[in-house]
Amino acid sequence: MINNIKEFFSSEINNPDGDEKHQQNLAAASLMVEVMVIDRETSDKELTKIKEILESQFELKNHEIQKLLELARQEVKDATSLYQFTRLINDHFDHQKKKELIGSLWHVAFADDVLDKHEEAIIRRIADLIYISHSDFIKTKKIAKS
Repeated sequence: MINNIKEFFSSEINNPDGDEKHQQNLAAASLMVEVMVIDRETSDKELTKIKEILESQFELKNHEIQKLLELARQEVKDATSLYQFTRLINDHFDHQKKKELIGSLWHVAFADDVLDKHEEAIIRRIADLIYISHSDFIKTKKIAKS
């Protein structure tokens, strides 16, 4: 993941002034950004889909969305652990909300009408890290694809 994204979300997640829901939303948003940039091609459709999801489901503020999208356009240079984000998801999301997150990741991956093997692999990895079964992984993929 981009070092700047990691730094941005680390500071937001560790912000004592931030409420817990805000921190969870930022963790989920960072996973969507990772899906978008993993294939090293960021399409307008993917950007639009993430913005729609962030606005409708995660209630992020416009300046946070803009900062996230700005960071997402940068080149992916370093791989890093997804743990800081998946830990928050595991600690605070119930199973249904985790499935909805995986569905959102699939929507981002399918937004440009091309499912890259790296996008599928990172979604699989995230699903494993947040304890989503393979059957739920496949179900959410089919729903997002249709």
